[in-house]
Order: sequence, then structure tokens, then C-alpha cells
Amino acid sequence: MNQCVTCKGKGLCGRPKCPVLERFKEIEAITDPGTTNLSGASPPSVFVGRRGYPDIVAGPLIPPNIGGDEAQQYEDPGVLLTKNIDEIIGLRSRLVRSYTRLNVKTPDDPFLLTSQELAMADAPVETEAWFARPPTARMAFDGMLMPMGPAGELTKITLTENPKVPTKIDYLVSDTDALAADSIRELHRSDIPQHHITRIFSIGLLGKDRKLVPTRWSITAIDDMVGKMLLDDIRSYPEIKDIVLFTTEKFGNHFEILLIPRCFSFELIEIWLPDSVWSDKLWIGSDREEYGGKKGYSSLAGGYYAARTAAVEYLHSIRRQASVFIVREILPDYWAPLGVWVIREAVRDALTGRGGGSGARRFDSIGDALRDLRGRIRTPYPKWQNEMQLLDECRFQRTLADFL
Repeated sequence: MNQCVTCKGKGLCGRPKCPVLERFKEIEAITDPGTTNLSGASPPSVFVGRRGYPDIVAGPLIPPNIGGDEAQQYEDPGVLLTKNIDEIIGLRSRLVRSYTRLNVKTPDDPFLLTSQELAMADAPVETEAWFARPPTARMAFDGMLMPMGPAGELTKITLTENPKVPTKIDYLVSDTDALAADSIRELHRSDIPQHHITRIFSIGLLGKDRKLVPTRWSITAIDDMVGKMLLDDIRSYPEIKDIVLFTTEKFGNHFEILLIPRCFSFELIEIWLPDSVWSDKLWIGSDREEYGGKKGYSSLAGGYYAARTAAVEYLHSIRRQASVFIVREILPDYWAPLGVWVIREAVRDALTGRGGGSGARRFDSIGDALRDLRGRIRTPYPKWQNEMQLLDECRFQRTLADFL
């Protein structure tokens, strides 16, 4: 097994430094602030670390000397999806991670209050920050998170304009009696972008027992909660009528997404080709859930929940249920980790037709769809066919419709 694919920088190998991530730290940040004072429009963006939990670091991300009109592209997944890897790293390297040291249950730290005020905004916020020393000019890469630029410890931070906060967010943040799950459900149904929901959840603004949640944990938590929330409705919907296949490719991530007329189930196969970001040899993994839902945490980590979120959002939008089978093949073109947002946004775009994918192709049988799908996967079919547990059940299991 290729342990790097399973770990993705989490330190499971026990080494003090991840050899894969160390390669990318050689990419120096394009913007070295070289100063203890900077100002710019935060996209808005905040980061909550996990090292040392429950004593962590947290604070806003600020691109020096960047105005509001330009700043939003630094954080918006929909905009970043239209760029290439080099452009994304170029943008994200300019985001300075300002931080202060906090306990996750620190309720009224002035630095935290400023970060929370900024996190509620839905548009860039002009921010000025002072640091104990010039931020270190090194990028941070992670399998879950977007890349980030230099980091510096705060001595002072101010917002130089009033944040523009959506009414729904202002209301739910003020409601300290609401459960976090209920607030997230209401925000999602109000079309608040998922990355905005994740931001305010991470910075400790939702629920009764409010505390900071590391950003990487928040991403998966929101994906999981949104997915389960939508599935509560989807399980009562009728099945789709046709076998449908969607195809797309983003940043060297190739996706085949097959929807089959059955009650809901979900299966994801990941194929990491040699010389892709985490892999020095071929690695194949899979995970799945049946109608009753996922048992335990996925072996494919955050990518599983990101893909499932996009799939169930689509089913919810068309008021149908289906068995969903996804193959994600990661190519050598994916040479730097960009985060699980790539999976979520690519699957979303493929299913909605916004991202330049193939559009929906319909087939008379699962076998026909599978043969079409296999023709675009670089890895020979025999190497990954044993991973198709739920799909094989769909292929060989007869339903009541077969007898009508």
C-alpha cells in the first residue's frame, strides 16, 4: 500500500516532516511581506489550525495591497476552478496567514472577535494587521486545505471597513439556543455558499456549545452534515428513470460519475497514478455506503464526503434518488495538493453542466455505460474492477421493475 496516499500529510508515518509536503515548501511565496505591518482586503478567509489541539492558532488570511474587487477570487472555489494549478498557487501564495494563539474555548479574545466579525462577511473586508516579526515566506500545502502563503503572529489587527453580513447569517449567529446542525441546515437551504458556512462554523459562531473547530475538520464535518441532511429528503424521492453517465477532468483529476435507477447508495473508487501528488506507485482504494448511510469514518477521508455532497446536492435538485458510482483517477498532472474542494466543485460542475464536462449520456444497460466509462480510464480495468462492490450488486441484482 502507498502510505502517502492514505496519510496525505497527516503524519501517520511518524516522520517529523512529510517528505511529500517538503517538496512543495521549496516553492517560496511569491509575495514576501518583509514588514511587520500590512493591509489588504481579506477575501474574506480565516484559518484555524489543529496542531496542539485544544491549544491552537487562528486568524484571518490577508493578501497585502489587494483591493476588494480582486480579493474575492483568492477564496471562491467556483472562481478558482476556472484557473490552472500554477495560477491557484500564485494567488494563494499571496495570502498571509495572520494568527494568534488560542484555546478552542476562548470566548472573548479580542483577536478572535475580530476574526469572527470578518468571517461572517460575504464580501472582501479591508483589514490591517501588525506582526511580532515579518511573516515567514513559506507556503503551506495540505491534502484537505487550499494552499496558503506566509504566516505571522499578530500583535494587533483591525477591520478598516464594516463587513457586509447576510441577514440569515447575522440572525443565526445571534441565536445561541439553536443547534449547530439546525443552523447549518437553514443556511444551506438559504443558498449560503458552503465555504462560507464552513468558515463561520470553524471560527466558533454556530451552535449552543461554541468553540473553534480546526479548518480541516470543519470541511469534512460540513460535507458530512450537508450530505446527511439532503439524504433525509432524497430517500423519499422516486428513482431516476435512466442510466446516466457524466465525465469531467480538473487539474489532472479525472471523474466518471454514473447514476443508476435504484434506491440511494454511493460508491467512490480512487485511482492514484504513479507520480501524481501523493503517489510514487499505483494506488487504488474505495469506499461506499448503502441506503442506510455510512458506518464509521471513510477510508478515503475528506474526499469521500466532498464527492458525496456534490452527488446528493444534484439528486436533491432534481428530486430523485439513484445509486451513484464515481471513479476518480488522479493523474501526474495533479502535481501539487489543492484541497478537497477540487473534488466537490468538479463533481458539482460535471452534474450541473457548468464546468465544461461531457454532459449527460444515457445508456440502455449498466454494462454499456461501464464499457464507455472504462474507455476513458488510463488504468486497465482488471486492476480496479474488484473495487466495484456496490456497482456489481446493481449489475446483477434484479428489481421489481424487471418483472413489470
